[in-house]
Amino acid sequence: MDILSLPLNIIIGNIISFFASIALIISCIVNDKREAYKYQVIEALILTVSSAFFLSWTGILTMLIAAARNYLVMNERLSSKLAIMFIIITLIICPIINTMGLIGLLPMIGIIQLTICNYYLKTIKWIKVAFIVNVLIYAVYFIGIYDIVSCLTQVITAIIGFISLFKLIKEENKENKENIV
Repeated sequence: MDILSLPLNIIIGNIISFFASIALIISCIVNDKREAYKYQVIEALILTVSSAFFLSWTGILTMLIAAARNYLVMNERLSSKLAIMFIIITLIICPIINTMGLIGLLPMIGIIQLTICNYYLKTIKWIKVAFIVNVLIYAVYFIGIYDIVSCLTQVITAIIGFISLFKLIKEENKENKENIV
């Protein structure tokens, strides 16, 4: 892509990111682990396309890894060997293809954080916490590449995720009190 078309790339990238944003919000609202990951796969694939318009090579790689990882988690097939493989690929290739300095390393940090959490976290409550941390990492990254739609969505998603998490905790506490009685 020609750097002269960067303003047009930013507009197109933001339009594409809008559709990824919808999938992300849905993933944070649902309370079923499999459904949450299904929407995370969809979001990552859409963000792969938008990352190309933002000329973010680390974004493309990490979104493809995220889609593959989330698909494996959704189908309960993420083994420790695959999780380690994703982390190693990320640690080796992202610094090589990064052209954006520290901002370009944020997707690497985000993918590693969520890969570790995906492997170890099994309950929806802790998965939601991991999603919230991850969207905050990506909010900073997206503002750095001028993906305003995704940045705003990440912030809104974090808020929605917090609300959903608090509702889930409240429901769990209510159920625990009922089980005691």
